[in-house]
Amino acid sequence: MAKIWVEAYGCSASFSDSEMISGLILNGGHTLAESSHDSDLNLIVTCSVKDATANKMVHRIKESNSKPLVVAGCLPKAEQKTVEKFAENASLLGPNSIGKTLEVIRSTLDGKKVVELQDSDIRKVGLPKIRLNPAIGIVEIASGCMSECTFCQTKLAKGDLQSYRIGDIVRQVNTELSDGCSEIWLTSTDNGCYGFDIDTNLPEMINSVSDIPEKFFIRVGMMNPMYMPRIRNELLKSFESNKIFKFLHIPVQSGSDKVLNDMKRGHTAKTFRDTVEKFRNKFPNFSISTDIIVGFPTETEDDFNMTLNLLEETRPDIVNLSRYSQRPGTDAAEMVQIDVSEVKKRSKIAYERISKISKEINQSWIGWEGQVMFDEEYEEQVRGRNFAYKPIFVNERPKIGQISSVRITDATTHGLIGKILS
Repeated sequence: MAKIWVEAYGCSASFSDSEMISGLILNGGHTLAESSHDSDLNLIVTCSVKDATANKMVHRIKESNSKPLVVAGCLPKAEQKTVEKFAENASLLGPNSIGKTLEVIRSTLDGKKVVELQDSDIRKVGLPKIRLNPAIGIVEIASGCMSECTFCQTKLAKGDLQSYRIGDIVRQVNTELSDGCSEIWLTSTDNGCYGFDIDTNLPEMINSVSDIPEKFFIRVGMMNPMYMPRIRNELLKSFESNKIFKFLHIPVQSGSDKVLNDMKRGHTAKTFRDTVEKFRNKFPNFSISTDIIVGFPTETEDDFNMTLNLLEETRPDIVNLSRYSQRPGTDAAEMVQIDVSEVKKRSKIAYERISKISKEINQSWIGWEGQVMFDEEYEEQVRGRNFAYKPIFVNERPKIGQISSVRITDATTHGLIGKILS
């Protein structure tokens, strides 16, 4: 029996993995430490999607390497040599090897390094969990993806698409609800291609989850635009359910079709534009989140201006802006790179444009009144969400899971400020 510290970084799938790892640790007779300082073993669930993120992972690995260490998640799978360079004795656990957690911990505590990076056949549904947030149930619906993006390491880390059966997902959602969760996140590497490998699709799965009779809310996670034409009409119908947040995360990455082709994204700017238009036409105040990469090796000044024009035209509520960074093992890392100063200049211009759009959209919500569910502790405040998944902060201190009537009184670039009415 040992005290084990678990920390996680990256996407919601990584945090879901950490919840399952913690559940397996407790079921295996160990305890969870309060910090990395009072643990017998440290376990880090890593992310490697960006260069800055990978550098942060390396920093945490070096800081945690004074005692037995397990490095889990995407970084050891995508960049094994990088991890071993800074922690040669650390054991490694891949994102699809969670079933080996207890064996890896046992061997590491005994002083033996273990490398478990191969994909096991275990499904990430039905495993024990220790939730990071008691109100939110993170349910992984698949692992891997069908894309071949030239800038991304995710395929190297998580492999090809492996969708989980709808019945297993519904059972997992029921478990989350019976444990007191009021919000369900349906997450994977790419929700858009869910089910294509098992003769089903995302709308069918969403409909099955929505049919569960309990009162709860569903956040549908990230999906790439390339699969939208195949499922969009059915998805529009699925989103009619009052249980589903009127919110989509669809990363366009660039407004230039030439750059999108060089990225091997498999979609055009029009695919993104049409999706935004159809969802906002059907659902008033529909929230759109997207991702933009500036400074991709083949991006010209004209290409960059196309991205700015697309942002102005579609006006996303949220834009996750990234400067392009070379990720080892990707095709784009071998291309001639744009000068760093030029990338910084474009990033600054894009950031200012994005901030302006976000603030204007948020200010349009001032005066709105409606139901808000408070679901997260956020920087010593409680953050709530309305039907469009807009982040809402209040001066009061509501309980996690509480639903209240709120009036929006102010807005910032990053969220709405409100007052509880009842």
